Amino acid sequence: MKLALMGAGQRGMVYAGYACETKGAEIAAVVEPHEERRKAAAKKLGTPEKYCFDNAEEFFQKGRIADALIIASMDRDHYRQTMTALELGYDILLEKPISPEPKECVTIQDKADELGRRIVVCHVLRYTDFFSTIKQIIDGGELGKVISIQHNENVGNFHIAHSFVRGNWRRSDLTSPLIMQKSCHDMDILSWLVGSEAKRISSFGSLQYFKKENAPKDSGERCLDCKAAGECRFDARKAYLPVLGSWPATVITEKQTTESVLKALEESPYGRCVYRCDNDVCDNQVVLIEFKNQVTVSFNLSGFTNRIGRTIKIMCEDGEIKGDDSLNRIEVTKFTSNAVEGYEQKVLNTAIPQSGHGGGDVGLMKDFLRLLQSGEKNSRSSIEQSVESHVMAYAAEKSRLTGKIINVEELKEQLRNS
Repeated sequence: MKLALMGAGQRGMVYAGYACETKGAEIAAVVEPHEERRKAAAKKLGTPEKYCFDNAEEFFQKGRIADALIIASMDRDHYRQTMTALELGYDILLEKPISPEPKECVTIQDKADELGRRIVVCHVLRYTDFFSTIKQIIDGGELGKVISIQHNENVGNFHIAHSFVRGNWRRSDLTSPLIMQKSCHDMDILSWLVGSEAKRISSFGSLQYFKKENAPKDSGERCLDCKAAGECRFDARKAYLPVLGSWPATVITEKQTTESVLKALEESPYGRCVYRCDNDVCDNQVVLIEFKNQVTVSFNLSGFTNRIGRTIKIMCEDGEIKGDDSLNRIEVTKFTSNAVEGYEQKVLNTAIPQSGHGGGDVGLMKDFLRLLQSGEKNSRSSIEQSVESHVMAYAAEKSRLTGKIINVEELKEQLRNS
């Protein structure tokens, strides 16, 4: 079996790397505009130089040269590349978001259905042992029906500075709003756990902290020249040099030496002062959701957390579920009649992840390769299921910008008729 890779950044290399290392598929072509990254990918994946391309157009001119295509390029390239790939006959593993534009998401789904092609969206949380276990508890019915959920995505203060202030996803016009790029994962997992489509959504949020008026006194445009760097936790040297060889240092340069990283900080966007970038996406956002089955959800997305992870509390008719995916820990508690009676509680420690996103990266690729090998159509993260999360994220952003409660069914109707 042959796969082609479009976008040899971190996410694309995770998926292609797994396929290559497990001999699940050969990586027949690499498409990547960044020369250093393209050459590194070709070397690692064993792809011949003649099948390495610096642009998608040249690759597509070759026709269908693989069984399936991994699209892990920048958000606003997804629509054009996916539509062309579908016409050429590719099945697709598509990095989220499907597209920043919900109308394009729907159009991609319609085109895949029309041509009978399979698209699996990289909603990796569905494949984690942590969320799969919670889903099993809910569906098992031991706590009765779900009434309400509190869910937090803790982005991590260093992660938001790297990816959403200095990095590729700092501007919604270039990529996606934060709620779409980062949290369509969460919209997807909430809809999956609840087992319902959303009915109404409202949202509030803003860019509060990462802006010029919050810059330290005497701070400069770049960290290497900044007089305030010694006292600033966002000094780029503090962010990247202690983690050489791992994320996020591996994002800013292929060569993981102190000298190479410092050179990248001198020249690249990752050496800029976090208070003086051209970022405009939110650094915090809350979303309130009412689902069609009456389950209510409060979701909090924040860059002001010490570590990266997701925490969740699910309140059911006869008990509650609390979980922290950074600890791989789930507490299941059954309600009692009073405050003094002992209560029944069990603690589940889910499997320690052997890959990124709580093990979801490997689970996703196993599922995708299984589909290709078996010829089956159904996936845990097919595009038919995934479009719902994108419409929810779009509704949340629309609510944030307009101050209105968004009726999701009306929004879908508008998208269909636009």
